[in-house]
Amino acid sequence: MATAWRDTINRRYRQWVDWRLPASRHTRLNNRRLFVFPTRAGFAYIGLLVVLWLVATNYENNLVFAATALLGSLLVIAIFHTFLNLSGVTVEAGRSFPGFCGGHAEIEITLSQTSKRHRESISLAYASSDSVTVSLPGSERTSATLAVEATHRGWLDPGRVTIATVYPLGLIRAWTILDIKTSALVYPRPIRAEAQLQSVTAPGEDSRAAMPGREDFRSLDKYQRGEPLTHIAWKHFARERGLYTKHYSDPVDERVWLDWDAFPGLATEARLSALCEWLLRLQGERIEYGLRLPGVEITPAKGDSHRDRILKALALYDTPAVVRSQP
Repeated sequence: MATAWRDTINRRYRQWVDWRLPASRHTRLNNRRLFVFPTRAGFAYIGLLVVLWLVATNYENNLVFAATALLGSLLVIAIFHTFLNLSGVTVEAGRSFPGFCGGHAEIEITLSQTSKRHRESISLAYASSDSVTVSLPGSERTSATLAVEATHRGWLDPGRVTIATVYPLGLIRAWTILDIKTSALVYPRPIRAEAQLQSVTAPGEDSRAAMPGREDFRSLDKYQRGEPLTHIAWKHFARERGLYTKHYSDPVDERVWLDWDAFPGLATEARLSALCEWLLRLQGERIEYGLRLPGVEITPAKGDSHRDRILKALALYDTPAVVRSQP
C-alpha cells in the first residue's frame, strides 16, 4: 500500500513538473520557473528568531525585540538576493560528448544573461552526476560540463538538471529543475575477445603490403638450392652474370573487416563490446577497417571521423529511435 501511494505521488509530481516546466533547449528563469525554500541553516535561523521573539515578548525586552527585527529583516533581504541570483539567467543546452558504457558521458550547459548583474555560486547537477558550481560575471556567458553516468549504450537521456543557489547567506535555496532536451551518445563498453578478423584482399595500386605469389615482379636474388627452375633468370645467366632467381608477389590490402560473425557464441552486447575494443586497437595501429553488422555495412577507411561513425553505429545498433533533439 505504501509503495502504491509513493508511486502515485511521484507520478503526479512528475506530471505537475512537466506542466510547470515544459522541456526546452532554451529557457529563461523567472518567477514561474524558480522555487524558493529555506535550507537547514535557514530553518535553524527561523527557529532562533522564534525563540528571540518569545523571549522579548515574555520579558518585554526592547533590545531583544530590536535584535529580532534586525535579524528578521536580514532573512527577508536574503530571500530577495537569493532569488535574484538566478532570476533572469538564460539556460541553454550545449554540446554533448560521447562516453563508453560503464563510464561517463559529458553534457555542456550554457548560462547567460542580458543584465550586468554579478551572479555567484550557481550549482548545476543531474541526478547521476556530481554538482558543478559556476559564477556568471557581468553580461558574459559561462558554461558548465557535467559528467553523467553512462549505464547503457545508445542515446542517454540524463533527465532534468537541477540549477540552484544559496548565495549570499546560505539561509535560502532558490532552484529549478529543467529538461533542456539534450542527449549524449554512449558507446559499448570495450572488452577483450579473440577474433579472426577478415582481411580485404584486393590487387591494385593502393595495396599496403605484399605476399609471395606470381603476379608482380618483386626482386632478383641469388639462386638458392631448392628454388623452382622456372623462376631462374636464364637471360641473366646466358650473359654470364651469375645464377639468379626472379621473385614475384601478390598485392594484399591491409584493410580488415570488423565482422559480427567473427565472434560466434557471444551475446549481442558482448559482440558489440568486442567489436568496440577491436576498433580502438586498430585505430591505434592506423589500419584501415570497415564494419559489418546485420543490416549495416561501412566500407573500410581510417581517421577520427571514420572511427566516430563506426562507434555510433555500434552504439545505436538495434536500439529504439530517439525523438529528443540531438546537439
